[in-house]
Amino acid sequence: MYLLILVLPLMNSILCGLFGRFLGNYGTARLSVFFLVSSFLLSVLAFYNVIFNNGVTYIHIPLITWIDSELLYISWGLLFDSLTVVMLIVVTSISSLVHIYSISYMEHDPHRARFMAYLSLFTFFMLILVTANNFIQMFVGWEGVGLCSYLLINFWFTRLQANKAAIKAMLVNRIGDFALVLGILGIFMISGALDYYTVFACIPYLLDKTFIIFGFEFNSITLICILLFVGAMGKSAQIGLHTWLPDAMEGPTPVSALIHAATMVTAGVFMVARCSPLFEYSSLALIIVTIIGAMTAFFAATTGLLQNDLKRVIAYSTCSQLGYMVFACGISNYSAGIFHLANHAFFKALLFLGAGSVIHALADEQDMRKMGGLVRLLPFTYIIMLIGSISLMGFPFMTGFYSKDTILELAYGTYTTSGHFAFWLGTLAAFLTAFYSMRLLFLTFLSKTNAFKQSILNIHDAPFVLGFPLFILTFGSIFVGYIAKDMMVGLGTNFWGNSLFTLFNNACIFEADFLVPHLVKLTPVIFSIIGLFSAMILYMNFETKLFLIKISNIGRSFYTFLNRKWFFDKIYNEIINQNILSIGYNRTYLIIDRGIIEVFGTYSISKLLYRFSKTISNLQSGYIYHYALMMLLGVIILVTFIISYKFIYIYLDTRLIMLSLLSIIIFGNIIFKRIY
Repeated sequence: MYLLILVLPLMNSILCGLFGRFLGNYGTARLSVFFLVSSFLLSVLAFYNVIFNNGVTYIHIPLITWIDSELLYISWGLLFDSLTVVMLIVVTSISSLVHIYSISYMEHDPHRARFMAYLSLFTFFMLILVTANNFIQMFVGWEGVGLCSYLLINFWFTRLQANKAAIKAMLVNRIGDFALVLGILGIFMISGALDYYTVFACIPYLLDKTFIIFGFEFNSITLICILLFVGAMGKSAQIGLHTWLPDAMEGPTPVSALIHAATMVTAGVFMVARCSPLFEYSSLALIIVTIIGAMTAFFAATTGLLQNDLKRVIAYSTCSQLGYMVFACGISNYSAGIFHLANHAFFKALLFLGAGSVIHALADEQDMRKMGGLVRLLPFTYIIMLIGSISLMGFPFMTGFYSKDTILELAYGTYTTSGHFAFWLGTLAAFLTAFYSMRLLFLTFLSKTNAFKQSILNIHDAPFVLGFPLFILTFGSIFVGYIAKDMMVGLGTNFWGNSLFTLFNNACIFEADFLVPHLVKLTPVIFSIIGLFSAMILYMNFETKLFLIKISNIGRSFYTFLNRKWFFDKIYNEIINQNILSIGYNRTYLIIDRGIIEVFGTYSISKLLYRFSKTISNLQSGYIYHYALMMLLGVIILVTFIISYKFIYIYLDTRLIMLSLLSIIIFGNIIFKRIY
C-alpha cells in the first residue's frame, strides 16, 4: 500500500508520456484522475495508520541496497512518520485537484498528454523527497522536482520568455543545490553516515567537531546548518535566491498552483524541519534562519504591493508566506511552520486556480489594469477569489488566521531580539498582504471595467470541471486551520512524535499561549484589517489622487522601486552577471582556453612545428660553408652542455621551473596572438 503511493504517479507519467497519443485526451484525463486520486486515498490511509494507530510513531520500509561499500552504505527505503504523512496529504490532494483542473484548462492544448505526464512526474519526485529515509534519496527527489519545474515552466517552449524563465529557475536553484551538496558531504565527514536517524542520534556527540577552511576554524554543526539552509533558500525562494519564483509564472497556471502551493517551494521548509535535530544545536544558524525568513516576508509583501500581473501578485504572496514558514522554523517552532505550510497549500492553490479561471475567461489576459467589473460576470470565481484572499490575509477564523497568527505569537513569545524582529516585520507584512490582496480584488472584480469589448462579449464563468477543484479548495481554505490547529500546534499535543525535535531551552509554546499580552496577539489581526480597509477606501474613493501621487517625482521613484522588485534583477544582471561574463571571456576564455590550451594543444604545436621547420629549411642554402658552420655550432653547444652539466645542476630549482611555467601561462595569450 505504502509503495503504491509513489508508484501510481510514476505509472501515470509513463503511460501518459509514452502512450498519450494512443489514449487520446479523454483517456489521459481519466487515467490521470484515477491514479492521482488513488494515491491521495492511500495517503489518507497512511495518515490514519501513523497518527491514530495505537501510538505507532513511524513506519520504515526498506526496499533495496543502493551503495554498499566499507566507507558508505545507502539504501532505498521509505519513512512514514508524522511529518511525512502530513506532507503526503498536502502533495497528493493538491496534485489531484490540479490534475482535474488541468483537464478543462488545457482542453485545447494539443500536448495535454505531455503536460499530464510532467505533472505526475513532478508529484512522484516530491513524494520521493518527503518519504526518503536518508539525505541522498532526499537529494534525488530534490533534483527531480527541479528538473520537472524546468520542464513545466518551459512547457510552451516556443515562447522566449518561458525559455528564459525556465533557465533562470534552474540556474538560481543550482546555487542552493551546490550548498546543499556541501552540507550533505559535511554531515558524512563528521558522522560517517547519511541516513536520518543515525545522523540525528550522533549529533549531540559531535558538537565539538570543527572544519578548517582557508585557515579559519568553523564549528561543524553551524557550518552544515548554514549550508543546508542556503539549499533551502534556493528551493523556498528566500531573499537573495528568490528571483526565479515570479518568473516561473510563464508556465501554464496549473503549474503555478502546483509549484507554489504544495510541492517545490515547500521542499526547503520541509528539509529544515526534517533536520531540526541539527538546527537545534546551532543557535547562530537559527538566528540566521529567523532573520532571513522575516526579511523575505516583508520584502515580498512590499514587492507584491504594486505589481500589475495577476499571477505575479500571488507569486510574491507565496514568497512572503514562505518567509513566515522559514522564520517559524528559525524560532524552533517547526510544527507551526509545517502547519502554515499545510494551510497555505489550500488557499494558495485556490488563489492560483481562481486566477487561472479569470485568465481563461478573458482569453489569456493577465494584466489587472485591463480587467475590472468582473464581479457580475464571474460571480463564482469572485467568491472563491474572495475566500482565498481573506484566508491569505489572516482574517479571523479563516484557515490562514490560525497558522499565521500562531507563528507571530510564537515569535514574540521567544523574547529574543531575532524573535521580536521577526514579529514586527511579520506584522508589517500582514498589513501589506491585506492591502495588496484587496487591491487585487478591486482591480480585477470591483473597479470599472477596462477590458476589451471582445473579451467581455466572450466571457464565461468556470465550467464544472474547472470549478469543482475550486469548490473543494474553498472548504480547505475555511476549515482546515480550525480543525487541525489544536492537533498540530496545541499545547501538550503529541502529534509530531519524534519527527520534529526541539530543545527544552528553545520551546516557547507556553509563553506564547499564556504570557504574551492580548494586545500583542491582536496586533497582526488589527494590522490586517487596517490594510484591508485602507486599500478599499483608497482605491474606491481616491483613485485619481493615487494616480497623481504615482506620476509625481517621489511617487514615480517609489513606484518604480517596488514595481521593479527592489532592482534585484537589475543588480544581478548588470553588476554581477555582466562582470562575471566579462571575466570569463577576457580571462578564462582568452588566456586559458584559447591561450594555454590552444598554445600547448595539438593544433598550436603543429603550427609551431610547421613554422619552425619552414625557418630551418631556409638554412639549407646549398653552400658548404653554411653547413660546416652549423655543424661546428652544434658540436660546441653539445660539448659545453656535457662539460658544464654538473655545475648547472646545482643551480636548477623546481621553484624556478614552476615560475617559468607560470610566466608562460600568463603570457600565453600574447604567444597565441603572435602565432596567429
